[in-house]
Amino acid sequence: MNRRSFLKTAAGSTAAVALSASPASSSQVLGANDRINVGLIGCGGRGRLVAGHFARLKNVAVTAVCDISDATIAQARTGEFAAPNAEGYKDLRRVLDRKDIQAIIVATPDHWHAIPTVLGCQAGKDVYVEKPLGHNVVEGRKMVEAARRYNRVVQHGTQHRSAPHYTEIEKIIQSGEIGDVHFVRVWNYGGNVPGQQIPDSEVPEGVDWDMYLGPAPMVPFNRQRFQGTYRRFFDYAGGYITDFGCHRLDSVHQVMHDDTPLTVQGVGGLFVPAGQGDTPDVLQVTYEYKNWVLSYEGIQMNSFGTGPRMPHGRVPYNAAGPFARPHGEAFYGTKGTIFSDRVGYELFPADGGRSRRSGGENGEGTEPRSVEGRDCTDLHAANFIDCVRSRQKPAADIEVGHRSSNVCHLGNIAYRIGGRRLKWNAEKDEIVGDPEASKLLWREPRKPWDLI
Repeated sequence: MNRRSFLKTAAGSTAAVALSASPASSSQVLGANDRINVGLIGCGGRGRLVAGHFARLKNVAVTAVCDISDATIAQARTGEFAAPNAEGYKDLRRVLDRKDIQAIIVATPDHWHAIPTVLGCQAGKDVYVEKPLGHNVVEGRKMVEAARRYNRVVQHGTQHRSAPHYTEIEKIIQSGEIGDVHFVRVWNYGGNVPGQQIPDSEVPEGVDWDMYLGPAPMVPFNRQRFQGTYRRFFDYAGGYITDFGCHRLDSVHQVMHDDTPLTVQGVGGLFVPAGQGDTPDVLQVTYEYKNWVLSYEGIQMNSFGTGPRMPHGRVPYNAAGPFARPHGEAFYGTKGTIFSDRVGYELFPADGGRSRRSGGENGEGTEPRSVEGRDCTDLHAANFIDCVRSRQKPAADIEVGHRSSNVCHLGNIAYRIGGRRLKWNAEKDEIVGDPEASKLLWREPRKPWDLI
C-alpha cells in the first residue's frame, strides 16, 4: 500500500492530510538563532527523558507530543520539557502535517520506529530515532533509503557515540597501546524474575490498541505486550540484544573500526513460564569478523554480570548490588585489556598485573588505570540539533545505526533457526545460502500499516 492510499483508509485518517517534502525543506540551513520546533512521538519514560534534553538546548522547543494513550499524552503535555502551547495528538500523521515542526523524536516501541521515520523523512522532517533502528533488517534498510532520498538528518539513539570516554577507548585501541585485539566480549545481565502468567483483558480506556499493534499481528490486549515489557515478544522487539545490546555492539563497532561480521552463530533458550514472552532469556552469540571474534551474552535471570568491579563510588549502569557489573564490553589485547561501560572504563595489563607483555622494561609494566564517564544522551541530542542546523552527518548517522542494529537482529535470527552458522553479506544485507534464515530479515506488516 502506498502512503496516499494509507492516509485515506487507516484509522483516524479523516483528520490527516497528505504529507510532502518540498525542495526548500530538504536543503534549508538553519541559523543559530532560528528556533527548531520538535515533535515527540512516543511519550513514555525514554521519550520524555530525551525530549527533556532537547528542550534544554538553546532555541529548541518541543511543540507537539504524540502517543496512543490519552493519559500519556496528557502527562506529556504538562511535562517540564513541553512548550507551554504544546499540542497533543493520537495520530502521528497530525504531527508530520505541521509545517512549523522541523524535527521529530521517535521513542516508540521498536516495531513503530520505521513508519514515523520514513514518513517523517517524506514530510521533510529530520529524525532522532531510538534504537534499534528498525524491527528487522529490511525495515532498517528502507529507513536508510528514505533518509538519503529526502536528504534528511537522522540520528540513531546510540548515545555512546557522543561519549568522550568511548572516543578515548577508540584511540587507545587504534593506537596499539593494548596490542592487537582479536577477542571482544559484550554482556547484558538482568535479574528479571518472571511473574505469574497474565491473562488477556479489556483494552485500557483511552488506548488505541489497533494503532499500538500497527504492523504487528492483531492479538487481544495483554498487559505483558504493552508498556514496559513489550520487548519480551518478537512481535514488537528482540529482547535484551536489541535493547541494551544494541548500545554495546555499536560501541564495539566504533572502537574496532569494523562493523561487518562475516558469520554469526547463536544459542540460548527461554526458561520463563509460558505466556510471558518468546524472546530468549539466555542468549549467547558468536560473531566472526575479519580478524577478530566477538562474543555476546544476554542473561535475564541473574544481574551480577561479569568483569572486574569499578572503584568504590562509581556505580555501573543498572547495577543492583555493590559487586555487580551487569553491562559492559571487554577488549582483550596482546598487551592489555579494557573493561568499559556507560559510566567509564578500566585498563589493565594483559595478565592483570605488571609484565613485559604489557610494554614495560625489566618487568615493569603499565599501571592499571580507571577513567570515569557518564551517560551522554544530552550530548547526543545536542549533536543532532547541531546537524539539523548545519546539515552535516550526526555522530550516529542512520547507516551506522543500521549496521549495529543488524548485528542484533542476526543474533536473534541465528538463535531462532536452531543455532546453525550463518554467513552474512553486509553490503547487500543478505544471509548467504540459507532461505529459512533469510525469511526472518523481514516480516509482512499487517494492513493498513504496510507503508514501507
